[in-house]
Amino acid sequence: MTDLHPFIAGLPKAELHVHHVGSASPRIVAELAARHPDSKVPTDPEALADYFSFTDFAHFIEVYLSVVDLIRTPEDVRLLTFEVARDMARQNIRYAELTVTPFSSTRRGIDENAFMAAIEDARKAAEAELGVVLRWCFDIPGEAGLEAAEETARLAVDLRPDGLVSFGLGGPEIGVPRPQFKPYFDRAIAAGLHSVPHAGETTGPQTIWDALNDLGAERIGHGTSATQDPTLLAHLAEHRIPLEVCPTSNLATRAVRDLDEHPVKEMVAAGVLVTINSDDPPMFGSDLNNEYAVAARLLQLDERGLADLAKNAVEASFLDPAGKARIVAEIDAYTATWPAR
Repeated sequence: MTDLHPFIAGLPKAELHVHHVGSASPRIVAELAARHPDSKVPTDPEALADYFSFTDFAHFIEVYLSVVDLIRTPEDVRLLTFEVARDMARQNIRYAELTVTPFSSTRRGIDENAFMAAIEDARKAAEAELGVVLRWCFDIPGEAGLEAAEETARLAVDLRPDGLVSFGLGGPEIGVPRPQFKPYFDRAIAAGLHSVPHAGETTGPQTIWDALNDLGAERIGHGTSATQDPTLLAHLAEHRIPLEVCPTSNLATRAVRDLDEHPVKEMVAAGVLVTINSDDPPMFGSDLNNEYAVAARLLQLDERGLADLAKNAVEASFLDPAGKARIVAEIDAYTATWPAR
């Protein structure tokens, strides 16, 4: 079989489901841990591999929140954001919608205006210096309840930074029903933000229906259980509602038992618009290039199939039409000249 890794490495890409703190590389996590020695997070990048070994989804959330606790100052926020963009540039990611959880920072004492200024300064620098266009999704940490929902909606609507395009809901799904968040999504949607909640990763398809019917979801984060409901799959395909699929993440959090059992094949066969994403890449020992290689194996794709997959993400993004056309043209030009490369 052709080694597709060189093609994937150079392929221009967009990413739609990737978390701000969860994208911190071991080098950056270790640097932040050294700044804040009261944390239990290792300061040795090598030791982080063991620290990021998860027993289940609940353990993942516990470890994730310990890394969140390292982001304590606006300078931490700016450093993290720009370095995430640097790692994206190395993978030829041209555009990313980065999921940011401002409540996690503001409740730890970071001034809300300083937080917004830090991510915006990093966003502008990333585009100017690295050629990576960043946009924000502000998400509710579901485990923190309605207080977090109220605060996230207020920050999104009242302090809306220029890069903000969408409103989401993350964290555990079990015991965190989606309908309770409807008022906050209604407020965000009324303000012109897109709805992109996580749903159906560790729960059944009803959670996805709830996200669609109660939260007005335009894309679904994960949606792993959608294949359990043929009616839901048909609905997603008919209405062109994309799924943000994160294969290695689903394996790491035990949402799927084995990559070969991942339902992405059934999603594609049903005609659903599938995008491939990395979620929290360093925590899962992965990156977007690796996720494309996994998808190529699972879906038996060649170079043109991978290019089409990359175009799916562009289509499903909230980038403006001119920006979409620019990246699609770049993907087509790259693919057309690939043998010569």
